[in-house]
Amino acid sequence: MTRVLGLDEFQRKLTDLANRAQSLSGTRNVPVTDLLTPEFVQACSRFQSAEELFEASGFVINTPEDFAAIPDAEWDTFISSNTSFSSWEAMLGDAGGAWAARQLGL
Repeated sequence: MTRVLGLDEFQRKLTDLANRAQSLSGTRNVPVTDLLTPEFVQACSRFQSAEELFEASGFVINTPEDFAAIPDAEWDTFISSNTSFSSWEAMLGDAGGAWAARQLGL
């Protein structure tokens, strides 16, 4: 019987990927700081970190309640003016995709 070199390794990687994907199923509460990594923020804005982005917004954001109190339209305007995204929802969606890819080891 002839074996294709690397086939066992490929199968092991596929199994690992499937296991990681299974562990991500369902709803997740991921902290914004885990989504908005410095690399992500630097790639889509002139800022070096999420903290720097938030500070530049002019809003006082010390707690989740402070953040929730920011009017959505004003926050979206800030995000669209200072990042490559048209809205906060679009930014979080892309950041969530990048987070999931990292969790999958991609």
